[in-house]
Amino acid sequence: MSSEEIREENVYSSRKGILMMTGVLAFAALVIIVSYLVRMPSPEKALSLWTDGSASKEALISYMETITDEKSPDYIAPEDRIAVFDLDGTLFCETDPNYFDYTLLVYRVLEDPDYKDRASDFERETAGKIVTLNETGEAAKGLEMDHGRAVASAFSGMTIGEFNDYIQEFKKLPMPGYNGMNRGDGFYEPMLQVIDYLKENDFTIFVVSGTDRFIVRGILYDSPLDIPEAQIIGSDETVVAKDQGDTDGLNYVFDEDDELILGGDFIIKNLKMNKVAVIAQEIGVQPVLSFGNSSGDSSMAEYTTSNNPRKSLAFMLCCDDTVRENGNPEKADKMYDMCREFDWVPISMKNDWTTIYKDGVTRK
Repeated sequence: MSSEEIREENVYSSRKGILMMTGVLAFAALVIIVSYLVRMPSPEKALSLWTDGSASKEALISYMETITDEKSPDYIAPEDRIAVFDLDGTLFCETDPNYFDYTLLVYRVLEDPDYKDRASDFERETAGKIVTLNETGEAAKGLEMDHGRAVASAFSGMTIGEFNDYIQEFKKLPMPGYNGMNRGDGFYEPMLQVIDYLKENDFTIFVVSGTDRFIVRGILYDSPLDIPEAQIIGSDETVVAKDQGDTDGLNYVFDEDDELILGGDFIIKNLKMNKVAVIAQEIGVQPVLSFGNSSGDSSMAEYTTSNNPRKSLAFMLCCDDTVRENGNPEKADKMYDMCREFDWVPISMKNDWTTIYKDGVTRK
């Protein structure tokens, strides 16, 4: 074979190798795409616990199709897909007979045999106001702040781990108003589907709650809602070193024998405008989706949808189901009115969901 023939043979072999490699890579890419599509369920399957024709479901699906289409002018890059969720009444039961953290304080102060005799007068008074609220529906003025202070003092001195252990035990107690459900089981199943649907579409999820941050972490610990602790935001209390005493944190150095404990002082209630402030401080990116259920979430919803350079929506749950849930039609009607006024998307617990809680749960 001449040198020219050898050169042509080498060129042919090289081109053949390139074509074969290109084919292999194309096939591998096709396999990846197909496997991805197979793994990702259709929106209808992903949101199977939502009723056919639900306007709120269709609004979310339409939004998702638009912002994930790279050819759309409303396309949002994955790193900017931020969704914020309230907890109580949005992802988790808040009506049996009250917020999880309210019932936790009442138990700690009035029922816990290891603490009730040591509870302060202020803690007992605050717990009593919660009991009155449960019985009459009338909230004492300033109860939200008093509750925050009472939680901080009632659990003062516990390590963060001990506080979480306490919450886990409380979660095992039965829900008084439901059959087949404990305190820690109160997740809304259709909203868990929303969380999964958003994750499948590359959203980063933050829980932004008015409940104490460590209590929210405790509720979500070992739960169906898999959210990293770094993405859980709530009301705050002081945290100090065990051996710190009265020394200011600026003058104290944490050492190897120390551990963190709850300091006993309430810092901030993370509701209303405070939610917006903490989103700016801790997330640093304007969300594009907001989910809430009350006026305490209004600022978060408006911050999400106002002057946002990216396409955004705010959804609000309306507690209109009085058969499967301890609903409140009057409160629901007010939220429907707010949704019309502010152009939020209402979610009807009664009409948009085929179920609310896990299988086997019924209202007493």
